[in-house]
Amino acid sequence: MMTTRILLASLIALLAAATTAQAKPPTLDRLFPPGAQRGQTVAVTASGSFEHWPVRVWSDAPGVEISPAKEKGQLSVVVSSDAKPGVRWIRLSDEEGATALRPFVVGVLPELVEIESKDKPIVLESSRVTINGRLGKGGDVDEFSVPLKKGETLVAAVDANGLLGSPMDAVLQVASPEGFVVAQNDDDRGFDPRLTFEVPVDGTYVVRIFAFPATPDSTIGFAGGDAYIYRLTLTTGGFLDYSYPLAVTRSDPGQVEAHGWNVPETAKHLAVATDASHDRASLVHPDFANTVDVQLVAHAALTEQEPSDPAHPQAIPVPSTLTGRIAPARDQDIFTFNAKKGQSLNVVVESQSLGAPLDPVLRVTDHQGKTLNEVDDNGKELDIRLAFTPPADGEYRLSIRDLHGQGGDRFVYRLTVAAPEPDYELTLKSDRLTLTPDQAGTFEVTIERKNGFNGPIDVRFDGLPEGLNAPSVRSEPGKDTEKKVTLSLTATATALSGPFRVLGSTADGAMLERPARSVIEGVSATTDRPWLTVLKPAAPKAP
Repeated sequence: MMTTRILLASLIALLAAATTAQAKPPTLDRLFPPGAQRGQTVAVTASGSFEHWPVRVWSDAPGVEISPAKEKGQLSVVVSSDAKPGVRWIRLSDEEGATALRPFVVGVLPELVEIESKDKPIVLESSRVTINGRLGKGGDVDEFSVPLKKGETLVAAVDANGLLGSPMDAVLQVASPEGFVVAQNDDDRGFDPRLTFEVPVDGTYVVRIFAFPATPDSTIGFAGGDAYIYRLTLTTGGFLDYSYPLAVTRSDPGQVEAHGWNVPETAKHLAVATDASHDRASLVHPDFANTVDVQLVAHAALTEQEPSDPAHPQAIPVPSTLTGRIAPARDQDIFTFNAKKGQSLNVVVESQSLGAPLDPVLRVTDHQGKTLNEVDDNGKELDIRLAFTPPADGEYRLSIRDLHGQGGDRFVYRLTVAAPEPDYELTLKSDRLTLTPDQAGTFEVTIERKNGFNGPIDVRFDGLPEGLNAPSVRSEPGKDTEKKVTLSLTATATALSGPFRVLGSTADGAMLERPARSVIEGVSATTDRPWLTVLKPAAPKAP
């Protein structure tokens, strides 16, 4: 009898625990296909875990409508015909929490989803297409037969590791109709390859993609798996590499030159449309299969004027941003500027981060030719950031060259010389917060003051729904709050869910507000839109 009572009590306890146990929030590993063409409706598989279905879907931009289908893990994505090309960030949520953000790309060319074809290349009807594919297992190699004509230039570009977070270091090859490899590229933009191929004779060529692990391991051979997804764009039409100049003034952006491959005469000059809320503008044109960004600056935006050599240096004002090019090989560009003794200046040379192959070397000399600074890399970055303080009033000279003596049309750079402006940056450890009513949740905000800024900063939540108590906090130099503050949030309402922001503002109102940003899990991007979930109160335990 006693044993029966003990078993009954244990069963009741287990049932009570199961009733009160909190379900796990959803997770989202990836979307496949990870993109679609404008005007297209596609079925997308959301890989992850979902204890509740359907889920809610949030996206950061208009033009893409996403809704859960009846089958768990399936989404319907409708891309409007006028949607802006580029990346959308998607998050799924339910009453228990939210997933990490994941990218979905709006493309320009017709798109298809790769279907495994054993030992045979997939036959493409056109040389202008974006393929959404997956290297599904170790040793996998995807091949695509594409018809090409003599004189055409084929551009093949992969988006995988950098944009989609795929753990792959991809390799691209083009094979001739006879089976010989005639073009190959491993790394062009980080781990993602890009190549161009000038077609010598008419025929059917094979484009091949395979990969190694982005993080080397003990395996020998080609890598693959569910996470090895990619977007492969093939085109014999227009493809943008960069704009010239790489920066324009925000107040008068004008036009820029389009540089790339297969650039038609009608699209050699593109107008720059600005947005006051952004520091970049995207170049979009129907004759190009992709987009590139142009930086918007508040000061002078210049271009290199040849010859800018030791005998003919180009004078530039401070502040200014200049676009230049190291061409031909062993070229060296020379610029002069005037500065005051003790004046703080930042000298920045960007190239590799813009997708260009230049490995810049910067030298600063005084009017007598004495070298004051010579800089190659900035830590792990190949771009250059130099803090320079002139030792005396006068003229100074900058020289820029490639470390390996290379040069060419693609060896472009963006040089900025300007006084550092006092500023600050806010960073969040996490982009998600979950709490229950009447129980406080906290967000830790890291604060980095820059360029001598030494004022107090008020940090607060923004865009929260009603039913939440969220007092602001102040970060003050010289105190415990100088480098880190903790925001506290208490909910009186239940079952709230949605995005919000954490904003910083200077106490004197001298600077614009700065949003706190956090790293997006699994990809090389950040967001300023964290997510809040307020759970329902737990059911009372059974007696």
